[in-house]
Amino acid sequence: MAQQPLAYRMRPTHIEDVLGQSHLVGENKMIHRMIDAKRLSSMILFGPPGTGKTSMAIAICETLGLRYKVLNAVIDKKKDMEIAVEEAKFSGTLVIIMDEVHRLDKAKQDFLLPHLESNIITLIGCTTSNPYHSINPAIRSRVHLFELESLTEEDVKIALHRAIADQKKGLGQLDIQITDEAIDHFATSSRGDLRAALNGLELAAYSTAPDADGLTQVDLTVAEQCMQKKSFTHDKDGDLHYDVLSAFQKSIRGSDVNAGLHYLARLIEAGDLESIGRRMLIIAYEDIGLANPQAAPRTLAAIEAAERVGFPEARIPLAVALVELCLSPKSNSAYKGIDAALTDIRKTDTGEVPIHLKDSHYKGAEKLGRGTTYKYPHNYQNAWVKQQYLPDKIKQKKYYQPLETGKFERALKQMYTFIERQD
Repeated sequence: MAQQPLAYRMRPTHIEDVLGQSHLVGENKMIHRMIDAKRLSSMILFGPPGTGKTSMAIAICETLGLRYKVLNAVIDKKKDMEIAVEEAKFSGTLVIIMDEVHRLDKAKQDFLLPHLESNIITLIGCTTSNPYHSINPAIRSRVHLFELESLTEEDVKIALHRAIADQKKGLGQLDIQITDEAIDHFATSSRGDLRAALNGLELAAYSTAPDADGLTQVDLTVAEQCMQKKSFTHDKDGDLHYDVLSAFQKSIRGSDVNAGLHYLARLIEAGDLESIGRRMLIIAYEDIGLANPQAAPRTLAAIEAAERVGFPEARIPLAVALVELCLSPKSNSAYKGIDAALTDIRKTDTGEVPIHLKDSHYKGAEKLGRGTTYKYPHNYQNAWVKQQYLPDKIKQKKYYQPLETGKFERALKQMYTFIERQD
């Protein structure tokens, strides 16, 4: 037992001991109701790291007195699953707790599906990935989806104090004396990841020599040293990454420069220069657009400068560009216009190109009437002359709807309005 990690040893063995997740295990909530009814359905538990997905799965089985087997979709082979299913056929329903369930390959999924259908096995899948992105629809349609939330700092503190006091499974035999500041730091810097907090506490406890009185003194300095690797969490391949990028763009679109800088800082801390550059450039065109058309080339220049100098200096041109993007007037008129035009192209018969616009640069074109009535705008005053450009079937279509969120687009609107009035 002592050789197992503290986070593993402190896993709850009853649903009442699960920390947080009251929206699932609280009175009259869905998982609590399953337990009260003694009717467990297959489910997938998903959420950030360290929120207790596997622990909750085990606690559910222990509370109901059900036999269970913990497997890992990456490590365990199809043969291991076959053995578990045979065991279930021989001795009754078995709960398979599947860690990293999103990593099940097609062969493993195809094997499990009929046994889920026949209720020979009950599956509790655990994953940090969004199941709507990562789980095969065939499996997803056969299970309930439950999202776990990051633990609060108070939840983490309760778990830390439990571990310090527990004589059997925890650190109770070490006579730990821990300061409130150290507890606060473990809870805060773990950012809701209980496993990280318990790992930090365990490292602090076993790496600190007892004093003359036999007490293990853990103060803020020790806590900071043991948690330094967990001061920031960001998974470039996980949902958190895309959530931060989404918040990054929406903050800029909403002109909140402080939020924009916050999410930029998260991405910088993760070292993800590629995603930052790609997202900032599309923001410049999608969200600022014609309201400040010079923002796009300036953003590109800032991105190229950042790529050339690298971190940590790259943060400087990125921050300059971000502040401009946040505080620029916003216009999505151009991209909304092209999307509307694409919708027509894909869904309706828009008709042929008008004959006077068709190519006339080949022998025989004139005989076919190609381009013969075309009016060359530069031959007219202000380089403009009224003529039809859209196909007959959609000649009244208006795709571009100008805005007035910047001087440049206001000028465009004036010209657009003038042309429209000539019809």
